[in-house]
Amino acid sequence: MIQTTFPDRNLMAELMAKMLWEIGAVHFNADKHYKFASGMMSPVYIDCRKLLSYPRVRSAIMDFAVSTLLRDAGFEKFDCIAGGETAGIPFAALLADRLALPMIYVRKQPKGHGRNAQIEGNMPEGSRVLVIEDLTTAGGSMFKFIDAIRAAGGIVDHGMALFYYGIFDEGALRFADGKVQFHHIATWRNVLAVARDQKLFDEKTLSEVEAFLDAPLAWSARNGGISELPK
Repeated sequence: MIQTTFPDRNLMAELMAKMLWEIGAVHFNADKHYKFASGMMSPVYIDCRKLLSYPRVRSAIMDFAVSTLLRDAGFEKFDCIAGGETAGIPFAALLADRLALPMIYVRKQPKGHGRNAQIEGNMPEGSRVLVIEDLTTAGGSMFKFIDAIRAAGGIVDHGMALFYYGIFDEGALRFADGKVQFHHIATWRNVLAVARDQKLFDEKTLSEVEAFLDAPLAWSARNGGISELPK
């Protein structure tokens, strides 16, 4: 059932952060750092795909996603929901079901055989498409999917990630330049706030995480990682 009353956005962010801690989807480590595919070093790590394995958590998060979109975008703004390969696909299916809309998914690259398709499913030209991913760091991967949809005749004015890093200026600039209104539920700041409130870690770890969130690329460079995001 589509909601017509919306919970407070700060409450949704806090509850999602609590859920992520409860199911072990987020990790802090001030001593053994995480290296991302980009080459960035980090004291934090998240795996939003874990949400899929917890039905009650998954259902609550999709309620939050629907509330966020209906309040901030509108009720009749989309003709189709698109999931980005691979982690965005199941969340696109769940959201499309909640909103009673068709769903497609978008590959990172054309598949290279058969019809050489990059977009799977039915997307009539001129369709207003919402692109959803489980998370985004600064929007780079999402725009690969957005560009493919636009090239195929779709209209993309909105994108959504359930979780947004929220620590890179490049992200906000990318969405502004690409003329996409970006929606999300929770960020690393929300996760850190819950960790502090619940005293999940010692102060050294919490302070190290906060230092990373305040200046992630400088922190990465000091710890043997990249000093700027890939273009």
